[in-house]
Amino acid sequence: MDSAKNTMKKDASTQPIIFVVDDEPVNLNLISKLLSPYYRVRVADSGDRMLELVVNEPRPDLILLDVMMPNMDGYSTLARLKNNTDTKSIPVIFITTMDTEDDEEKGLSNGAVDYINKPIKPAILLARIKTHLLLKQASDYLKDKNVYLETEVTRRMHENQVIQSVSIRALAHLAEARDTETGDHILRTQMYVEVLARKLQENPRFSGKITEEYIELLAKSAPLHDIGKVGIPDNILLKPGKLTPDEWEIMKTHAEIGALAIERSEKDVEQPVQFLSLAKEISHRHHEHWDGNGYPDGLSGDDIPISARIMAIADVFDALISSRVYKQAMSMDETREIMLAKRNNHFDPDMIDAFFAEFHKYVAIAESINNQ
Repeated sequence: MDSAKNTMKKDASTQPIIFVVDDEPVNLNLISKLLSPYYRVRVADSGDRMLELVVNEPRPDLILLDVMMPNMDGYSTLARLKNNTDTKSIPVIFITTMDTEDDEEKGLSNGAVDYINKPIKPAILLARIKTHLLLKQASDYLKDKNVYLETEVTRRMHENQVIQSVSIRALAHLAEARDTETGDHILRTQMYVEVLARKLQENPRFSGKITEEYIELLAKSAPLHDIGKVGIPDNILLKPGKLTPDEWEIMKTHAEIGALAIERSEKDVEQPVQFLSLAKEISHRHHEHWDGNGYPDGLSGDDIPISARIMAIADVFDALISSRVYKQAMSMDETREIMLAKRNNHFDPDMIDAFFAEFHKYVAIAESINNQ
């Protein structure tokens, strides 16, 4: 025992802190002498005084609390401790002369971890303290472990999101590299669809579908809308003049080529990936028209996925304001007039109205990226 005491004293700075609260000086002195060889002991002669001191660092590892005290009894003191986020996790052992089962039940139901009757039996007190300190140590370890695990999961999820985003961009740029005049098309259209989707949240027709999660997935998927162009021959994709009817039929196959490529990727991962499902929708259907005169399948109205209808507006807007080998860039006024004329045939009328409501935002995006 002497050797253990000496070891404890040498490592006093690492000893647990026990806070003893009792209005009787004799009890404070007795318990302090009993505990001081093993623990760092702090004392207070009232609940009020303890509540003032307990918030100071280092906080106690355990509190021994008398029940019957003037002004503020042990139950009220415990309630104050539990209502403070800084102290609510500190275990409290009631020490009292009140020894009925009802008293003990009341103490434990109020949040105490144990209930010891006076007069104190040293061996029992030391054993109970040791037990609850070990429990607290285990609880703190698990809490720290959970915090670490949550942090690690968050870090890895972020890392996976970055890898996923980079992979998407790499695939999109692969398609864009075939056509050097498209410039920052994928970046601009990605920003357009996000702005338009947020505006459409105000419309009851779309608000149930277009959630924040949907917008995030939509923006992530948008760069893959023309991924199928990697399968179009250069003599057609890069032709400076107007395509022949046969060439146009080949060009139109890029929608299905892209959808098929993404579908194969879905099968490779062997589990649903939401953004890939949306990317497949967009790639396959963003050239469908509201009136049914688009391609590849002539879908019309609400049969065209919402994602594809949004992408159609963003894609056409950017194509009109951009230079191509076969045309000059159009002015914003010209672009506005052309798109307005397509309100009831190419575009969902509610969507194009939402687009024009914030037309200045799309102009600003186009100008800011073109000037970078």
